[in-house]
Amino acid sequence: MTHALRPPAGPRTVVLVVGGPIARTSVPGLCERVRALLATRGADVVTCDVAAVEHADATAIDALARLQLTARRLGRSIRLRNAPDDLRELLALTGLSDELPLCAGVRVQPHRKAKQREQLGIDEEIDPADPPA
Repeated sequence: MTHALRPPAGPRTVVLVVGGPIARTSVPGLCERVRALLATRGADVVTCDVAAVEHADATAIDALARLQLTARRLGRSIRLRNAPDDLRELLALTGLSDELPLCAGVRVQPHRKAKQREQLGIDEEIDPADPPA
């Protein structure tokens, strides 16, 4: 009697490490790298390990969004692993958290202390010339 080994259930993934400062000029090369990984590895999902991204800024968000667009054009997707807090916050601020999903249960511990956030209050002044609300 013979048994055939089946691949594990779920999407096949490949990991791409994205780090350092991301320059706008490097985005096309990153997209080509994702395209090549998906073509040669037969993966369904590219897991982008973003722990080493130095600056969570508009360029980094744009690069990740373009990687997702590249993968989706091939019928695949990307997800983010080890996203630092500042990158998570920027994804939420830009409304891209759903488009650039995070891997469940995987998180990098920050190497710095959380910033103290100051609660800001709003003081309102009433102008006597304004009609009552």
